[in-house]
Amino acid sequence: MKKIILFCLILVNFSFASSKSDTLQKACDSGNMKSCTDLGILYSYGKGVQKNLFKAFNFFKKACDGNFIASCNFVGISYEYGRGTKQDIIKAKKLYGKTCNQGNKIGCKSYKRLNVASSSSKSDTLQKACDKGNMKSCDKLGMLYLIGKRVHQNFFKAKKIFTKACNNGIINSCGALGSLYDHGQGVKRDYFKAFTLWTKACDGGNIHSCGALGTLFYKGRGVKRDYFKAFKLWTKTCDAGMINTCYLLGILYNNGQGVKQDYFKANKLFKKSCDRGVATACYMLGISYENGQGLKQNYFKASKFYTKACDGGFMYACGALGVLYKNGRGVNQDKSKAKELFGKVCDKGIELGCENYKKLNEAEH
Repeated sequence: MKKIILFCLILVNFSFASSKSDTLQKACDSGNMKSCTDLGILYSYGKGVQKNLFKAFNFFKKACDGNFIASCNFVGISYEYGRGTKQDIIKAKKLYGKTCNQGNKIGCKSYKRLNVASSSSKSDTLQKACDKGNMKSCDKLGMLYLIGKRVHQNFFKAKKIFTKACNNGIINSCGALGSLYDHGQGVKRDYFKAFTLWTKACDGGNIHSCGALGTLFYKGRGVKRDYFKAFKLWTKTCDAGMINTCYLLGILYNNGQGVKQDYFKANKLFKKSCDRGVATACYMLGISYENGQGLKQNYFKASKFYTKACDGGFMYACGALGVLYKNGRGVNQDKSKAKELFGKVCDKGIELGCENYKKLNEAEH
């Protein structure tokens, strides 16, 4: 008797599932993409229908093509594991990326997972090539370890790999190795070694190393301070498009270090750098306008450049802007705004901002 009851229950469940699949099929045929997706799930797991991964894939694909984003993840899974279609990791990654761009968290996780797997595979490939003597592969592998791109960041490994590549004529690796010595990452900090390596790299045509070398001459680290040599190096790198060194070159002209003081040239370089997003250059341009240094004094323009620098994260510019709001120079006087800016600067641990905030607060009471 129990067997008969159980058999009847199975028949009822099968009939219900079969009825459900028929309903979903009709809805899918009518353009309901969610129904197509649900039908694909039934065929994936064999619920109420005979399991058929090929059919499941086609239903998922139809829904995905119909812009039902959740179904694109199922198509991605089908491609990733070769379920109902030929395995294709590139297509899977593309689909996960599509759903991620639409805000689908599952798609983002899957995309990230494939990226990690891809990078791991890449690092293994580079390691094998490096071991066989391919120095360019060593350089690329060192970079992965240096920045921790999909591998565990390891400065010591990066240093070891860059040393090997540098000793075998890869100039970029010499430059990267110089940076490790400059920052004391994976090695004991040694400015003289950084200077030696950057000199080698710069002479070999690595423009970033030339810029870094200029900084060592400017600060007198690992080498005797020499503003003129810094000036020559930064002129070279600025002309080559290293925009941050254009700002540094402006500092030399502004201060008359290694070159005759020239506020006009300094401001021209600050403007060039500011336009390309160097916040400190915008701040310096603001100072020039506020003080009438090398150009006509203009508090309004000073406020504009201070604002740009402040928005770019340079806190001293926020403080300078606060002073303009406090005194009503170039902007409408607004002590509340000034107080807000001073507070922002203070929160970043800059004492002058705290002092200005305190003074303004006391004056209000």
